[in-house]
Amino acid sequence: MAQWSRMNQLFQYLPTQTVTDLYPNSFPIEVRFYLASWIEEQRWEDFDLDKVDLEVQAQFLLEQVIRILHTLAQQKVDVVEKMRLMHVGRNMHVFKKQPLQFGVMVRDILRNEQALLNNATVNMPQYLQSPRSVQSSNPKMQDVDHLVLKVQELQNCRKNIHDGQEQLNLNVTNFESEFQEPSKPNGLDKQNKERQNLQRNIKQQELQLQILAEKRSQLLQEAVDSLDQCQSNLITRLKTWRWEQHKATIGHPFDDNLSPLQTWCETLLVVNLNLRQELVLVGKPMPEHEEMLEHLLRSLLQSCLMADKQPPQVIKTQSKFSTTVRFLLGDKVASGKPVVVKAQIITETQARNLGQLGTVPSENVGELINNTAILEHNQSNKNTCATFRNMSIRKIKRADRKGSESVTEEKFALLFSTEITITGRGTPYKIQTISVPLVIIVHGSQDHNALATIIWDCAFSEPDRMPFVVPERVPWKEMCVTLNSKLMSEVGTCKSLDEYNQHFLAQKIFDKPDISGDYSNMLVSWTQFNKEVLPGRPFTFWQWFEGVMELTKRQLKAYWSDGLIFGFIGKQHLHLILQDRPNGTFLLRFSDSEIGGITIAYVAASENGGQKIQNIQPFTKRDLEIRCLGDRIRDIENITLLYPEFPKNDVFRKYYTGDYSLFIHTYYQ
Repeated sequence: MAQWSRMNQLFQYLPTQTVTDLYPNSFPIEVRFYLASWIEEQRWEDFDLDKVDLEVQAQFLLEQVIRILHTLAQQKVDVVEKMRLMHVGRNMHVFKKQPLQFGVMVRDILRNEQALLNNATVNMPQYLQSPRSVQSSNPKMQDVDHLVLKVQELQNCRKNIHDGQEQLNLNVTNFESEFQEPSKPNGLDKQNKERQNLQRNIKQQELQLQILAEKRSQLLQEAVDSLDQCQSNLITRLKTWRWEQHKATIGHPFDDNLSPLQTWCETLLVVNLNLRQELVLVGKPMPEHEEMLEHLLRSLLQSCLMADKQPPQVIKTQSKFSTTVRFLLGDKVASGKPVVVKAQIITETQARNLGQLGTVPSENVGELINNTAILEHNQSNKNTCATFRNMSIRKIKRADRKGSESVTEEKFALLFSTEITITGRGTPYKIQTISVPLVIIVHGSQDHNALATIIWDCAFSEPDRMPFVVPERVPWKEMCVTLNSKLMSEVGTCKSLDEYNQHFLAQKIFDKPDISGDYSNMLVSWTQFNKEVLPGRPFTFWQWFEGVMELTKRQLKAYWSDGLIFGFIGKQHLHLILQDRPNGTFLLRFSDSEIGGITIAYVAASENGGQKIQNIQPFTKRDLEIRCLGDRIRDIENITLLYPEFPKNDVFRKYYTGDYSLFIHTYYQ
């Protein structure tokens, strides 16, 4: 469809009226778009209104166009698009009495397109690139549309073979019944000529059937190969969806809409079943194609079971939680016995062996309550889901730990498994999928460390990894991106960590407060992140950072979002920026001496007449629940200017509560 690809580029430079005139109402641009490849593969140049002998060929092409439009309409989920294609197909019935006119019309459209392209090549060659460089807005789905058309062409070829064979059978029967006697020696009588003509027609029909059979074999091979490629693209996209879902834990953007992927899955399943039917109708064994289609079907079914709503990644035993599994081919499930999905807990080792064995682990490592659910189809939204609403882990069997490894570093997963029977296929297929990694705890005090394991896993694991391998060390710049993303998503703010915040965090985790250089490529380890306590502190880096996030989320979101909190800053940097500021200048920074605290650093007069930097005792979440930060700032008379020089009442006024007018009157007396 090289010509259509080039036209797509040209449209943006053509006047609207030119495009409107190019495609008449009887052959709208939608037909040209959806059938682009097929149209350019046919011979339209042969048609002319005077060539009456081509009327049958034109009629055949017209019927194919109508049939393809009908097939495409059935494949569309969007009702408007479906109705539009059906309407266009119905309107083309008007050509059935004048098929040659249809052939000439398409010929002229292609000629006019080529004329526009030739003119564009001369007048604006810089805009008209090679067709190879043209990218569809959704090339993967366009490939699926082409595959559907290829199967339609295969089905039409098979029907033509069937019709041709019937006609050949009639001609052979007529020949055998009417010309039993040998022709006369002179070979000039009427009967002999009829006999020769019928023999010639039979041979032509046999040759045409042979050509169609070869074409059918080629189309079948192309369709199977195309299905293989389209399904490979689909599975890659499903894996990407799962990966993006996993990364959403640390705040990465994620579109959880599975409907487009479901449509893609359903289309490929229909193609697979149609190709199986075509193999049966061939009438001879084709084991290579049969094996490939069976392999593709199993792979598709396996890939279509998804953990739509993941379980919480830190689960406390005896606590209730929920999760949802979705099957993307739900309306293709054979009716009858309900489909039961079973969940079980598996270890990291068992998760690794799933890929090798493909079976459900026999060893039970935990007792999971309410671990079965029925796969139910929702007619309104077309989703087929099994929802586990009241799951609970009663007990868990731990593996032997190595060295200093703690229970909060041990990763598990939920394995969901079931048997699916597809309509039209009697054999049930065993399919399964696993959840994202989980950490199972027995006490709330383990929650922070367990979450650290999950954060590290979500942030630094690679796609298609062996479950659940993660690196021991990562560059600081990657860690910094993770901390920033997690902070913004957890707090629900658009304000990110600035370069000063990031530099201080690097100094803190590496314990290098005197280094002012670039930390980007320094490697930070899991141990530094959440195993070793910070120097002089009873907590790890992650425990401290998570405490800041929790405080900001609960009490300081608006202040942080408005840029009123400086945040993370070291004492050296603090003294540097405040040393030449007037008395009363202050800034808000997160405490580095305790978890979940915010303090006020301000410039005050010293005993010898100079200046000194004072730090107020940090306010905790409990303090700020009693009295908000705005009111506390209002109460402190020694602070007047928010760094660098904003009067505090101007910037914090909206956060004051109570009778502010009385306060202002008292303040300025």
